[in-house]
Amino acid sequence: MSKKILAVDDSASIRQMVCFTLQREGYEVIEASDGRDALSKIGASAVNMVITDLHMPNMNGVELIQALRANPSFKFTPIVMLTTESHQDKKDMGKQAGATGWIVKPFKPEQLIAVVKRLLG
Repeated sequence: MSKKILAVDDSASIRQMVCFTLQREGYEVIEASDGRDALSKIGASAVNMVITDLHMPNMNGVELIQALRANPSFKFTPIVMLTTESHQDKKDMGKQAGATGWIVKPFKPEQLIAVVKRLLG
């Protein structure tokens, strides 16, 4: 059974690239356009990992992480920020919210896969 990953980004092209990269490696991907969309799509369903952008309309990545971490079902789910932000204060904000890792865009597909494999085993 393949691992399920939630990819959250307001950019359709980034979601497409993440989705293509992960599906090529055998992962199942759920796509969402922002944090609110993500929460409505996953509900309490088991996802093995979340990859989210920081800057999005309606609900940003930090707010999404906080909402997920408040739910016991997602307490230990790996959550990676995939964003153009590389400033330490933004990384600290993500880490305080409960982010497991951080990848700066633009990303290389092999970099994303390496992080996913490291976190999912």
